[in-house]
Amino acid sequence: MRVYHFRWVPEAQRLRLALAGKGIEWEDHPLDYQDDATFFELGIARRVPALQIGADSGPLTDVNEILWRIDEWFPDTPPLVTGRLAEDAWRALLDWRSRADAILQRLYAPLAPAWRGLGDDPAALAAYRSEVEGRFGASLEALANDRYAGYAQFARMSRLPQLAAMLARERFYAGRPSIADAVLCADLFPLQFLDGVALPIDLLYYLERVTESFGLDLRQGLLSGETGP
Repeated sequence: MRVYHFRWVPEAQRLRLALAGKGIEWEDHPLDYQDDATFFELGIARRVPALQIGADSGPLTDVNEILWRIDEWFPDTPPLVTGRLAEDAWRALLDWRSRADAILQRLYAPLAPAWRGLGDDPAALAAYRSEVEGRFGASLEALANDRYAGYAQFARMSRLPQLAAMLARERFYAGRPSIADAVLCADLFPLQFLDGVALPIDLLYYLERVTESFGLDLRQGLLSGETGP
């Protein structure tokens, strides 16, 4: 089993967290930003993560579908869906994430160069800068300067203080580890690196709790203080 991903993409971290939480072994293939050859070989667009379960199967790229069916596909591993998360709660979480996506993508953009495969390659970084300006109509520096307003909007929309209090009380989103925690942890994790922005302390404890419970260090690949490949 192989997972192809960019280190800085939260959707890819969701999948890696879920696989780790179920104790599934996989070959990790972090890609560089300009690695078009691998996508060509896989026969897919530049979309990550891509999960290849077998040598004869095509890669799967719908991460939310993978997460929802992960117990079905790997029934002899600890559950992260069955008996853990109701479908209506899962759909509500994805609906919230969809509504917050535009804000989060603007917050994520200036953070991506902190990761290997992008920030350590001048040519890749130049190409990424151009892609960001075309996508958002703003430079990385302008997006970074707008982080306070963006984070404040996200915090209001997501009721972050109330969410942090709930997670402190319940310890996990549904009381026990589930795919919902893979989504929340992966999506909130990068925000702690926004300069001058402080996540509620209970959310920081939650992020640590999830990564320890699932057994995956999300700091792998960080250029500053990285802990792994």
